[in-house]
Amino acid sequence: MNNNLNRIIGSLFISCLFMMGCGTDDTQTVATFNNLVAEDNFDVDGEIDTSFWNFDIGDGSEQGIPGWGNNELQFYTDRSENVTVENGFLLITAQEEDFNGAQYTSARLQTKGKIQQRYGRFEARIRLPFGQGMWPAFWLLGDDSDGSVSPQIGEIDIMENTGDAPTEIFGTVHGPGYSGENSISKKYTLVNSRVDTGFHIYGIEWGPDYINYYVDNVLYYQVTPEDVDEETDGEGEWVFNDRQFYIILNLAVGGNLPGSPNEETVFPQTMVVDYVRVYTNGIN
Repeated sequence: MNNNLNRIIGSLFISCLFMMGCGTDDTQTVATFNNLVAEDNFDVDGEIDTSFWNFDIGDGSEQGIPGWGNNELQFYTDRSENVTVENGFLLITAQEEDFNGAQYTSARLQTKGKIQQRYGRFEARIRLPFGQGMWPAFWLLGDDSDGSVSPQIGEIDIMENTGDAPTEIFGTVHGPGYSGENSISKKYTLVNSRVDTGFHIYGIEWGPDYINYYVDNVLYYQVTPEDVDEETDGEGEWVFNDRQFYIILNLAVGGNLPGSPNEETVFPQTMVVDYVRVYTNGIN
């Protein structure tokens, strides 16, 4: 991929002098994952590649309560109005419409059982939507095929954004003792740019004892087992070694994090994905 040499080749550590919000005496572990093992460049117009992606369909109802656990307002579909490939891009579009009891529709894609691994680099080049109530995300979820449930399976949110904050994204981890509102997270602020007017590369590099967060190949955040221990007063558990994780791309409407759309929110809104790539260095 572009700028591989900029990802710190030949070094195991880099001073946090170059990192956002770190002390100059700290160090962060850096790995170079350069073995491309999976990618979707969305080169074929029309339907998504079902050898790579699955659809999550519905309103996420649990015990009769919709919202995917987050009080979201959309119904996810597999319709072309909500998800399609066009001119080399994946388009995930939120519509304002009455559909199966919901006021909005959108799409959520995931790679469970198809593209999943433990450790490596996961990245995507994306242009995000804009407007109050928009909640686009690119994230990883631990495989629950063994019957484990959240937060034990772990969650790595590579990129989340609220549509009313077009210069900010969040990188977050969830696990036992640090899930939901108590998750461990850091904000990254773009300078002289916006997430909705240009494409940006969002990625993580994940090893046995760290998860590094990148925007446009800039390392801005690292989470380690020691950070989890410190943030949870010893009550948290590092669950990022014992299972494979799969990719999720979705555009939610409303919910706990962004709040509902308002009268200024324009529909439709589209999350435009140029590519998704997965790398390894052979340790997974």
